[in-house]
Amino acid sequence: MNPTSARETVLELIGEIAPEVDMGSVPDDEDLRDAVDLDSLDFLTLVERVHEVTGVDVPENDYDQVRTLNGWAAYLAAHAS
Repeated sequence: MNPTSARETVLELIGEIAPEVDMGSVPDDEDLRDAVDLDSLDFLTLVERVHEVTGVDVPENDYDQVRTLNGWAAYLAAHAS
């Protein structure tokens, strides 16, 4: 998975979790919990959905690496098979 497809996947999943969010306005480097108003449960749901769709498990110790859209893209590109 390359960073571009990873980014698209994460945006699609955010859209499922928070359908009111304009995906075109999601900033690349801002904490998603603030940028799109994801609460803790929404964030955990995103982590779970990413795992279901990509097979990539994100352990709690790595949550800081996936705070942003760019973080997700880099993490998935590095860990997806």
